[in-house]
Amino acid sequence: QVQLVESGGGLVQPGGSLRLSCVGSGFIFSHYHMSWYRQAPGKEREWVASIMSVGNVRKHADSVQGRFTISRDNAKNTVYLQMISLNVEDTAVYYCKAHLSAREFWGQGTQVTVSS
Repeated sequence: QVQLVESGGGLVQPGGSLRLSCVGSGFIFSHYHMSWYRQAPGKEREWVASIMSVGNVRKHADSVQGRFTISRDNAKNTVYLQMISLNVEDTAVYYCKAHLSAREFWGQGTQVTVSS
């Protein structure tokens, strides 16, 4: 049974930091590209960052470039999203996705709220 379980969300003040984690099971984690997406209230889900299965190649959306960093630890079947300098526009439910060719799996999401 494939599972992706996100954690690390919460309430943080503007300018603060959080690190999200997503643990995968039921598939060969190291073979899959991993991505983070987010969905704010009333908005469509948007791509945040991706890290490829090999070569440590990673990309980030312009809106988070320089503030968010995606990384992975294949030994722990985990992908991370380190977030710094958070602002209220970063408030959303954050989802991780595992994808390889036509296959993709999604986690259930973790809420990040940036508020003073």
